[in-house]
Amino acid sequence: MSDAKSPFELMMQQAQEMAKAMNPALETFTPKGFDSLWPTMPKEWMEMAFGNAFNREGLDAKTRLFLTLAGLTMQGAQAEAQIRMTVRHLLEAGATKQEIGECIAQMSMFAGLPAMTRAGEIANDVVKSHEDAKKQGDEE
Repeated sequence: MSDAKSPFELMMQQAQEMAKAMNPALETFTPKGFDSLWPTMPKEWMEMAFGNAFNREGLDAKTRLFLTLAGLTMQGAQAEAQIRMTVRHLLEAGATKQEIGECIAQMSMFAGLPAMTRAGEIANDVVKSHEDAKKQGDEE
């Protein structure tokens, strides 16, 4: 058997070595949870920036976020952090768990069942975290 590496494997190995040389902490870096570093925008700010504040006849922020979630679902697991942030923002904009699920399910016809399933798992995780945080806030 040959131990020859593909050009992609060689490129990845070289990138890992470069990252380790620049900052040893990057060797163990994982993007999981990276999305939590970005704050959730208040609903009013989203409406001003992405909604109908400047285009009164246009789409509101919640609708724009649903379109974003649909597009991200099409990308499958490649967009986990972006899906997490978009679902967080949808919840802030007033979307329900059912609406989020319907948006993702609608994409099954276009993105396929694996992409829909993965987006659904990610969204469920975010919704559960959101509900747990609300419960904890109510108890305090």
